[in-house]
Amino acid sequence: MKDPRDIIIEPIVSEKSYQLVEQNAYTFRVHPDASKPEISDAIRAIFNVKVVKVNTLNRKGKRKRDRRTGNYGTRPDTKRAIVTLADGDSIPLFEA
Repeated sequence: MKDPRDIIIEPIVSEKSYQLVEQNAYTFRVHPDASKPEISDAIRAIFNVKVVKVNTLNRKGKRKRDRRTGNYGTRPDTKRAIVTLADGDSIPLFEA
C-alpha cells in the first residue's frame, strides 16, 4: 500500500485550476505511476471527501535553452489529476 502523500505531490495553482474549483473540480500534480483508483483513494484519505470522478493527463516538459552555453535541456514531464468531488464537499486548501 502506497502512502497517499507520495501519490499526491502538490496542488496546481493557476487561473484554469481556480475556474475548475467553481465546478467542484480540483487539480493536483501526482506521481507519474499513480492510477486513477489510487489517486481517488489518496484524495479521500487526505482530505476526507467523496470523489466522483478522476481525469488524468500527462504533460511533456518544455524544451528550454541555457542562456550561457546555448545548450538545450527539458523540464521534467509531469502528470496531473483533475478530481471532481461530490456536491457539498470541498477542499479548503483552494479557497481564498
